[in-house]
Amino acid sequence: MLVSDWLRWVFHAVTTARLRSLLTALGISIGIAAVTLLTSIGEGIRVYLMDSFSQFGTRIIAVTPGKTTTAGMAGLLTTIRPLSLADATHLGKLPHVDAVVPVIQGTAKIEAGQYSRDTDVIGVGPDMDRAWRFTVAQGRFLPEGDLENSRYFAVIGSRVKEELFRAGNALGSYVRVGGTRFRVIGVMETKGQLLGFDLDDAIYIPADLAMQMFNKESLMEIDIVFRETTTSDEMRERVKELLIRRHGDEDFTLFTQEDMLSTLDKIMSMLKMAVGALGGVALVVGGVGVLTIMTTALKERTGEIGLLRAVGCTRQQILWMFLGEAVLLSGLGGILGLSMVAILVITLNTFAPGLPISLQPAYMLGSLALSCGVGLAAGISPAMNAAALDPIEALRSE
Repeated sequence: MLVSDWLRWVFHAVTTARLRSLLTALGISIGIAAVTLLTSIGEGIRVYLMDSFSQFGTRIIAVTPGKTTTAGMAGLLTTIRPLSLADATHLGKLPHVDAVVPVIQGTAKIEAGQYSRDTDVIGVGPDMDRAWRFTVAQGRFLPEGDLENSRYFAVIGSRVKEELFRAGNALGSYVRVGGTRFRVIGVMETKGQLLGFDLDDAIYIPADLAMQMFNKESLMEIDIVFRETTTSDEMRERVKELLIRRHGDEDFTLFTQEDMLSTLDKIMSMLKMAVGALGGVALVVGGVGVLTIMTTALKERTGEIGLLRAVGCTRQQILWMFLGEAVLLSGLGGILGLSMVAILVITLNTFAPGLPISLQPAYMLGSLALSCGVGLAAGISPAMNAAALDPIEALRSE
């Protein structure tokens, strides 16, 4: 049998019962559409989160008070020294350190004239805008100086500016934060939201003043930004040695941005695969539909198979005929499913452009290959049964 004859037979078998073939392909298309769409959404969320966290840079080490691992004997008392501004000052003197940001956060009422609102108050150092890659839209950020003797200056987020000062000029004005008066010297550029936290609805004040305001003895975190002249592991060891010398023990925890991004990437990749597997249930149902149709086709074409065997077709050729029909049906279903997804994604991007959907060609080609694989797996049993028919018995059934 020539390849052209094989293709003609497969195409004729699919187009003879068009409605049945369409319904079979539709079952596969729904499964492919579900897998592709859910996987694309998962990939879009992964890329969105990675981009969101990467905007703060990747050469960052965060120090938090307390040790997250358990060690030693139960009941043994230990002393945890707070992270202090003096720790931040000494960390800033380490080699290859580009910026150090002490961080403390709380919520307080902010008042300006007749307007007031409760918002996040973030105590930071003067390097925050450079370390976190924030941009000041108007004015300037907190001035350089001693971390422990700061002046009562504040920098406000763009939303705070809009709420408290409307269309007026905020620079040089005074705001009361938790009952303490601060002078506004800068307005931050619009940054948006991150994991539900509005980065624009915040006010930034010196960390030492925030510690007094919230009556805190320890910083929540110290962020260290290091230069490209060293590695993350080397910088981690330098920070660890310095803090152990100052505290007398390892009573702190270090997180690198690389570790966090790597962990986040693994979690989101696993979530994406789990979501895609849920969509695969619909694909399994479509595969069962292909199996059912091919089994029905086998019974209808028993006489035809006997005639083909009588004129010289081998068992292997019969096998490939049925497999080709199953793969063609599934491939058509895959193309139909991908077309449905493409139309849906274009519609969503038009009316809801903020949705994190990442439709990549590699996933689409993989989905198409998956649909053909499902058809091949579903068609194996009917194809083997067709190839195993005795030609005489098959002709007799006619």
